[in-house]
Amino acid sequence: MVDVTGHFGMALLFAAPAWLIWGQRGALGFTGFALATAMLPDTDLVLRHVLPITHHGITHTLLFVSLMSVLVGAGAAKWLTDWFNATRLIRSTAISDETVLVFATAGLVLGGTSHIFADLLSAPDIAAPLEPFWPLYAKPVIIDVIYYNSPVWNFGLFAVAIALHVLLAWHERVPFENRYRIGS
Repeated sequence: MVDVTGHFGMALLFAAPAWLIWGQRGALGFTGFALATAMLPDTDLVLRHVLPITHHGITHTLLFVSLMSVLVGAGAAKWLTDWFNATRLIRSTAISDETVLVFATAGLVLGGTSHIFADLLSAPDIAAPLEPFWPLYAKPVIIDVIYYNSPVWNFGLFAVAIALHVLLAWHERVPFENRYRIGS
């Protein structure tokens, strides 16, 4: 597992393609959803005090990340769609619940998945290996190419991710035409 800075950097890298799908405002919102779940799998560090779970256990699976993301994405669709349509920042009055569901859920899944991927790159240095595909594949997956406390990896990854987002914002092209486009 990389440290918090590395996890946020990885989430930013995973969210960078949003600039091609939604453009500036959409990419910023999507990146916000991804960052919101960049640390979701580490909820086991708190939950293990009240539940019989271990670090790098069930919360570090794609199943957990997907289920939590769909639940929060459905809540976002229910409670944020009207706000998105009313705000002048988005410049649209035709955003559907389906679009918000897909937008939010995809951002949340991406953030949680980026966390799992970052942990795969650094486990099992100081933590147990991950089984990200459980229950379909219940064996550890180990890549282990970086060390957890490496400031070069953690801050370097974060700096590269920020630079990529700034570059994409500065050199934005019209987003690809797609069904889930947000804005005018």
